[in-house]
Amino acid sequence: MDTAQTIEANIHHLFVSAHLSKGYMFRVTRDADVEIRDDKAADLLGMIRESLRERRFGLPVRLEVSSKMPRDMVDYLTQSLKIEPDDVYKVDSVLSSGGLMQLYDLERPDLKDKPIQMVVPPSLRRRQTPFEAIRKQDVLLHHPYTSYSTVVDFIQTAARDPQVVAIKICLYRTGKNSPIPQALIEASERGKQVTAVVEIKARFDEENNIEWATRLAESGVHVVYGLVNLKTHSKVALVVRREEQGLQTYTHVSTGNYNPTTSKIYTDLGLVTSDPDIGEDATDLFNFLTGFSLQKEYKRLLVAPVNLRERMLALIERELKHGEAGRPALIAAKINRLTDLDTIDALYRTSRAGVKIDLVVRGACMLRPGVPGLSQTVNVRSVVGRFLEHSRIFHFANGGDDEVYIGSADWMARNFDRRVEVVTPVLDPHLRSYLKDVVLPAYFRDNVTARILTADGFYKKPQIGPDEEPFNSQLFFEGRNSAPPTGSVTPIKRKRLWAKTR
Repeated sequence: MDTAQTIEANIHHLFVSAHLSKGYMFRVTRDADVEIRDDKAADLLGMIRESLRERRFGLPVRLEVSSKMPRDMVDYLTQSLKIEPDDVYKVDSVLSSGGLMQLYDLERPDLKDKPIQMVVPPSLRRRQTPFEAIRKQDVLLHHPYTSYSTVVDFIQTAARDPQVVAIKICLYRTGKNSPIPQALIEASERGKQVTAVVEIKARFDEENNIEWATRLAESGVHVVYGLVNLKTHSKVALVVRREEQGLQTYTHVSTGNYNPTTSKIYTDLGLVTSDPDIGEDATDLFNFLTGFSLQKEYKRLLVAPVNLRERMLALIERELKHGEAGRPALIAAKINRLTDLDTIDALYRTSRAGVKIDLVVRGACMLRPGVPGLSQTVNVRSVVGRFLEHSRIFHFANGGDDEVYIGSADWMARNFDRRVEVVTPVLDPHLRSYLKDVVLPAYFRDNVTARILTADGFYKKPQIGPDEEPFNSQLFFEGRNSAPPTGSVTPIKRKRLWAKTR
């Protein structure tokens, strides 16, 4: 029973002198968007703080009422709150279901999901520092199946290693008790150059991020409060270490936030690499975010709003050309949303050329698959289960010379044009194979948590054949046997990407 239900049940005790007939519950949703005006953004931190105080007085945008509430009372609320009739919803269930999460704090393990078995990549389990392991081979992390201690250990080791001279990181949603900001504070106190790009415009995490930004700044960390016109949504950490051959970079590019709490319930991917080109690109990225440069060219990384839209459209167009020429062509992607019209048009053109396109889109998808003459080769499905599908993967067959990317961006206009996003190529062939041959196919094999999008815009449950076993993609990745493979110990062939279409 939530607070509103408690009040309803005891309303006569609260208003003892009033003549009451019946109480009814309702819930108002207000516009919580924080508007950033360029002409008043000189003090971004102060403006966000002021906007947060005003959030509770935002314009009402939705009214939920108990299905038992009398019509005249509904009309009174609608008129008083100035809400359109189409934005009034009658609800038979609990109005604020989020409050039920408090039940999860009860010590009832018999009613909860069995904890999954998390693993640590073999290369990071050996008696060596993370830097020794990463210098030999790229490491792929697949959360929550890979323990998030791998990321925490990477940052904490960097904070305490006397040879590390600098740490730079993007913080979007960190959580209240994250050990990562604490490690940055420790690194700063040890005399290292530490830069934290803290996005204080991250919706509903503004207060938490402001608190962390203040604590970091007080400890000597160079804190950048994001950019006025762009949200910094990228998930990147850069460590610069002094070694025998000179300064060496170690870069972590992820699809998920630096948040150990959500890492247990979100599926995400992270790549840790010592590739010098990626390290140089990450350095240029942080120079851009801290105002030292406006980088327009990157060797490896796809960065929004600089080149991500252009590169993604070029990759799709390249598959179209391969398909028309009879070479191996395929697009397989896993994203949260697909709403960018230019990307959808490019996918339609590629489908009309006969190229197979397999998409896992967890949420909104404005593309219609299976439409004759338009998208007959496109398959779209959504996977919603125990874990929130949050990873983004992009696979392009490229005439047989496969390329795979992971990163923070969805195929949405806001990700391409109004956010700082980073997508990285996966260069190691073993790691690339794991993503394109194991991870993506598992989602298209799922017949338990998946739903298939049809040409009419509706989702249907996959049919399990008489000789077919139920297959849950989220549980498939659990355990050591399904852990990401170890990257190549031998030097990776660092091919130059973006060659002209053959």
